[in-house]
Amino acid sequence: MSIVQLASDASPNEVAAAIGRDGAVIVGGVAPAQLLDRIESELRPYLDVTQTGPDDFSGNRTRRTGSLIARSPSCRELVMHPLALGTARAFLGHATNIQLHLTQAIAIGPGETPQPIHRDQWAFDFFPFPQGYEVQCNTIWALSDFTEENGATRIVVGSNLREDKVSFGPDDTQAAEMARGSVLFYSGSVYHGGGANRSDTTRIGLNITYNVAWLRQEENQYLSVPREVAETLPTELLRLMGYDRGAYALGYIDDLRDPIEAVRPGSGSIGFAVGA
Repeated sequence: MSIVQLASDASPNEVAAAIGRDGAVIVGGVAPAQLLDRIESELRPYLDVTQTGPDDFSGNRTRRTGSLIARSPSCRELVMHPLALGTARAFLGHATNIQLHLTQAIAIGPGETPQPIHRDQWAFDFFPFPQGYEVQCNTIWALSDFTEENGATRIVVGSNLREDKVSFGPDDTQAAEMARGSVLFYSGSVYHGGGANRSDTTRIGLNITYNVAWLRQEENQYLSVPREVAETLPTELLRLMGYDRGAYALGYIDDLRDPIEAVRPGSGSIGFAVGA
């Protein structure tokens, strides 16, 4: 089964429905070239000095550069992109609130081997979530073209509906081939992995993911984004980063204050509720 591809004018509900059915979907031509050029320029100094991974899972020839909100102002446009955020809210609408889970540039270098096939939701201590209860909505934005040869993400289409801890190999997967500026949406429950890079170029994708706000974030946004940077950010982005209640009576500070008060004194509410 191939990965479905949608046009850039697809609605969040259409994208969310495709993720729920197949576990993954590609939307073509979403990010303009000028934005991608800015992002690449802003991230280049960090990409160049990031160490490669220490094992086969993180990738011995793969660089994983995080803190994208702090390091690349232009990346914030992708984090808050209406299609990405709208899809995440639709797909995870069974939860009271959602939050930003991870921001990471993944640069798979020549000679990299296939990443083991896995579910991203295993990061939550391998907790066996009930089948059909989704906790993550993930995106990988193509900063370079994704091809089967250069390590395009590989998806086991429909495996979001399978039981937990199933073993899959490369032959069970489909390569998420897409042009620069396209975005792969996929669930935390779908089995997938980075592909082998048999080319002489580096494949770069921007992994920006969202999760239900009652779970811990993979990337600690409060420390990844310095306080002096956080104070300059829009309130909506701050709330998405986690300066918000995760659910009723979850995540307030001191005397039942809204977490946004930490960076926007006087702007939050008091009590058990999710901020507007």
